[in-house]
Amino acid sequence: MTLSFDWQAIHAELTGIETITDSQQLTKLSLDYYHFSPILQPQLADKRADLVVRPVNEAQVQQVAQVCVRHKIPLTVRGAGTGNYGQCIPLMGGIVLDTSRLDQILWIKDGVAAVEVGVKMAAFDKQARLQGWELRMYPSTYRTATLGGFIGGGSGGIGSINYGQLRDRGNVYSARVVTLEDHPQILTLRGDEVQSVNHAYGTNGIITQLEIPLAPAYPWAEVIVTFGDFLTAARFGQALSDGDGFVKKLVSVCADPIGSYFTALQGFIPPGQSCALLMVAESSLEPLQALVQDYGGTITYQKTAQEAQKGISLAEFTWNHTTLHARAVDPSLTYLQTFYFDLERVAAMYEHFGDEVMIHLEFLRVEGRAIAAGLQLVRYTTPERLGEIIEYHEAQGCAIANPHTYILEDGGRKVIDPLQLAFKEQVDPYGLLNPGKMRAWEEKFN
Repeated sequence: MTLSFDWQAIHAELTGIETITDSQQLTKLSLDYYHFSPILQPQLADKRADLVVRPVNEAQVQQVAQVCVRHKIPLTVRGAGTGNYGQCIPLMGGIVLDTSRLDQILWIKDGVAAVEVGVKMAAFDKQARLQGWELRMYPSTYRTATLGGFIGGGSGGIGSINYGQLRDRGNVYSARVVTLEDHPQILTLRGDEVQSVNHAYGTNGIITQLEIPLAPAYPWAEVIVTFGDFLTAARFGQALSDGDGFVKKLVSVCADPIGSYFTALQGFIPPGQSCALLMVAESSLEPLQALVQDYGGTITYQKTAQEAQKGISLAEFTWNHTTLHARAVDPSLTYLQTFYFDLERVAAMYEHFGDEVMIHLEFLRVEGRAIAAGLQLVRYTTPERLGEIIEYHEAQGCAIANPHTYILEDGGRKVIDPLQLAFKEQVDPYGLLNPGKMRAWEEKFN
């Protein structure tokens, strides 16, 4: 769909706000890592904003919202653009609102923080640690990702072994949201109300501030353990994740040959070995060694928390950074996102697909227990074969969060969320926010 606007008049109404029209910058600020998917590549490659704006405060966000409502301009909100399936890509052009200058940490106290949405996660943790706190969870794009982008487009990550996913009650306390009504308002959502905008791709409100709970900060040691057998590595990962006495933040297990794609770690993952990449508190290193011995593993890499602050971080070889490193070596690879629920299904899929679907596990808490979730690497051939792989997993009781669609409801939960739809009807009556991404809206109004 091509829309036409009087951009000269629109620029005049945005006086005082930084605007970007350079074509190279428009391209950079219109895209994310959608190219991880061979399905999304042709669908999204040519999508561009007509204009990017960078407000510095909430009043300027309201000003942008008012201009968009007045002219009926599509508006897409962007964090750092580290998503993987087009969450922040404008399907219909219009304006991209870059939140990177909304970057103030408002306060940190008693295990809770208030921040503007453009605060980078690594920068936040640096400040929070001065008071003995840290983020509960973060994606592998920790160095560059923003807190608002994570809430709007993410779901879990490093730390999910303790705190589950963002949508779990208690992981986001409140959100301030600018609406796209005729007279844009600022709403504060608290408690369960936050689910209206949590992981909604910015389709139903512009989040400007967040209040989030924190975790106690530990000195996190980083460890690589190798195993001659993948299923033994998976059982080790489950045992560590289940072990109540271990203080851990990351349990990531990769089947051979995934370790061969980690160029910077080649000296620590011998050919033919599966591996576990771990973050555990330094105080848990001694019992960890005993657990490794129980499962016949070999510790090939160990850094103290202080040593881990320099050079490479193991977190940047886990979650979807695993996919990033693998595709740097073999761009034909793609990935899936899977809840196996138990190791029996992991074993069944490992034996059924072999090297076609290389299993990469991330352990996280779901309803009080640790489960294995997969971000498998797939040797892509055709869309039809990818569909067959997905269907087979689902037929065997696995749940696929499909990363090959930009439609909100078709990716993870596979159901229309009436709460998010009702909120969009209230705060975005013209359907201007990130249009084309919410199937519930499209089916009801288009």
